[in-house]
Amino acid sequence: MSRAEALSPARVKDAAPLFAALGDATRLGLLVTLCSSGPLSVTRLGSRFAVSRQALTKHLDVLAASGLVRSSRQGRERIWELEPRRLGDAHAYLERLSRQWDDALGRLKAFVERG
Repeated sequence: MSRAEALSPARVKDAAPLFAALGDATRLGLLVTLCSSGPLSVTRLGSRFAVSRQALTKHLDVLAASGLVRSSRQGRERIWELEPRRLGDAHAYLERLSRQWDDALGRLKAFVERG
């Protein structure tokens, strides 16, 4: 992979909140739950997590700000659902990093074998 293919500073800036949101156990658990159960209200999510409704809402807001979930109103409740595109972005970032590491290890191997 060439330096031109490396993550640009703008792409790194875009990726940082995504990975920060994924770096919390409760938020990761919320994503797994929404992924497996589909859209859920805060009330339904709250029955699955040992945190206050206020804390749960804050976690969901962080996930929404990073683009990992979205909500809509149904009557008096907000229904939360997974935004799969951002998980695809995370996968693409990790794939790119993996290729960079593979390339670096390949260069190291070639160097050692020459020496």
